[in-house]
Amino acid sequence: MELLNLAPWLAEANLSPEVCGKAFSLSADPEACITWAQPLKRRSSHKARLMGLPSAAVLPLLFGSLGLYGVFWLLRRMRAKAYLKDAVVVITGATSGLGKECAKTFHAAGSKLVLCGRNGERLRDLLRELSATADPTKNPHQHHTVVFDLSDIKAVVSAAEEILKCVDHVDILINNAGISYRGSIAETVIEVDRKVMETNYFGPIALTKALLPSMIRRRKGHVVAISSVQGKFGLPFRSAYAASKHAFQAFFDCLRAEVEQYGVVVTVVSPGYIQTNLSLNAITADGSQYGVMDKATARGKAAAEVAQVVLDAVGEKRKEVVVAGFLPSLVVYLRTLCPRLFFAIMASRAQKERKAKAS
Repeated sequence: MELLNLAPWLAEANLSPEVCGKAFSLSADPEACITWAQPLKRRSSHKARLMGLPSAAVLPLLFGSLGLYGVFWLLRRMRAKAYLKDAVVVITGATSGLGKECAKTFHAAGSKLVLCGRNGERLRDLLRELSATADPTKNPHQHHTVVFDLSDIKAVVSAAEEILKCVDHVDILINNAGISYRGSIAETVIEVDRKVMETNYFGPIALTKALLPSMIRRRKGHVVAISSVQGKFGLPFRSAYAASKHAFQAFFDCLRAEVEQYGVVVTVVSPGYIQTNLSLNAITADGSQYGVMDKATARGKAAAEVAQVVLDAVGEKRKEVVVAGFLPSLVVYLRTLCPRLFFAIMASRAQKERKAKAS
């Protein structure tokens, strides 16, 4: 191989200076040079072919993968719609906030609703609202209302019997109703702790236990628990609420494991702040109404947005969903991965809130 013929090839091959030096040292002996350079040339040609692979093979593979994902996504959406259409859905706390938005969302999905709450007039207003926007071709069902107070366990059991008389069976139970709390532990009377626990924990599990046997017999059912990120970590001056949501989360985690063999699905949804009247209706240390719209609540996610997440989670039969912004979601993991830092942040937050109340 002559030196003039070797130089352009070496330049194309992008070889190191040491290899190029070796080639030029052998250029005086053409046979030795050809023998030495041939394997390098083959490797260079193979590398060039590999570099040309993306345009020839990777792009079709990429588009094919996207197509398969699109088909999978479409099938999943179709299955979710079929799961929700004509399903009998019981929603507690349906008179306002997230419960009311869930009623609208599941109604639009074609479900048959049993709306529950403490205020019968508000429930009837919601029925009229749903009827006014109803499309008989999409949702021909006649919805029902059942009035009861979750904090009254006897009333809950009677309400479960009434629900089963109205609709014969329940496909999906959405435990949404709850009450919030604001106050310091040292100043809170025990009756307030009991009231929060009765409404947020004992009431929902009593209703779940009353409706669960029919689901197990049918080997079909879905229990949805609307918890909170405060069921995963506690905030200062929210002790009763956080404690009730921790118990709530633990109960439905246990239930999920126990009823899976019967075909019953359990979904726990843990929202962060939602734009509802939850803080306005919260009770304080002495049991009086808080009556203040917290800034964090006012800046929270829209109730309709969270209701859509609930609908999607139910349709996809997801076991758990956290619906919160970046910071609350980060705190969920911080509590487990770096507890010392979490405790320091919570202590600092408590001091700031205490100073703000004193000023």
